[in-house]
Amino acid sequence: MTYFYGHLFAAEPEIQAMFPAAMDAQRHRLAAALTRITARDPAIAGWLADLGRAHRKFGVRPEHVAAFRRSLEVTIHRYADPGDAESILDAFDWAASVMEAAADDDAARSPAWWLAEVTGHEVRGVDVAVLTLRTDQAYPYLPGQHASVQTPRWPRLWRPYSIAGEPRPDGTLRLHVRAVPGGLVSTALVHHTRPGDTLLLGAAAGTMVAAPGDGPDVLCLAGGTGLAPLKAIIEAVSRSTSPGRRREIVLYAGARTEADLYDLPALRAMELDYPWLQVLPVTSRQTVPGVMHGTIPQIAAAAGWADRDVYISGPDEMITATLRALTDAGARPERLHYDLPSAAD
Repeated sequence: MTYFYGHLFAAEPEIQAMFPAAMDAQRHRLAAALTRITARDPAIAGWLADLGRAHRKFGVRPEHVAAFRRSLEVTIHRYADPGDAESILDAFDWAASVMEAAADDDAARSPAWWLAEVTGHEVRGVDVAVLTLRTDQAYPYLPGQHASVQTPRWPRLWRPYSIAGEPRPDGTLRLHVRAVPGGLVSTALVHHTRPGDTLLLGAAAGTMVAAPGDGPDVLCLAGGTGLAPLKAIIEAVSRSTSPGRRREIVLYAGARTEADLYDLPALRAMELDYPWLQVLPVTSRQTVPGVMHGTIPQIAAAAGWADRDVYISGPDEMITATLRALTDAGARPERLHYDLPSAAD
């Protein structure tokens, strides 16, 4: 991968401007993508289509794809078994065609990115902020999805942040952001962003969305700022249920300490608005009166998940451990809803 990118940037210097200065993560992502593509699993067509749509925000054009292929071909002939070269390039061509078709279709319906003015920046503790944004044109999304964000401090670095709440009548949207140690974008958004600043948003993405209409009761399991999309899910479920029939919703809001329960007053207000909602705060590193103690995976295994739709959001490792705990306890996979945005910062 190092040789490939060196060849690409030497042959097409303008393409280097599309990539961040630190390339380690990018090299790993490309290697993983090529492994999936060469397997030619039809199930990845949806993933490739999402990738094609996401690449629009980088300004990718057909001539960039052609240059990418030329450098890939040179790299393959240098390092791969000669018998594998043709099959790898065929797989790449198939993947590129899926991505290009999805990008063209998306371009006919929406811009490559949206300008978003920061209209509110509320600091919630040492390392968490809630940002309110107003986009320059309508920003379509489904409750539970996330937006990729770029800050002027770090051009070409995009990171996904979930949108808290359903689409609002005034067109604004809110993001919950925790500054991660070493996280360039998250630190900039929490500590160096102010009202009046402008961000770029990529198209909304994510498959953990609220199922419309009537359905089973709901269990929401949140870790940290993973609370944001679950607030959107709760609002959507509450508003879409048939009159006279309310789906009971239980939300476990997990944090390390009492101070990390940054959104608890807003959650208590939601309980007043939605009497069928029960909010149960949980801390893992501190024992607090009136607050459950433990981790979200531990709580999940003992929670009333049977015959409920379960929505899980938080750090990737928390989601993975929670899925394992619920699966081991006998939960049905089709009832478990989650996203793992691996590029999170």
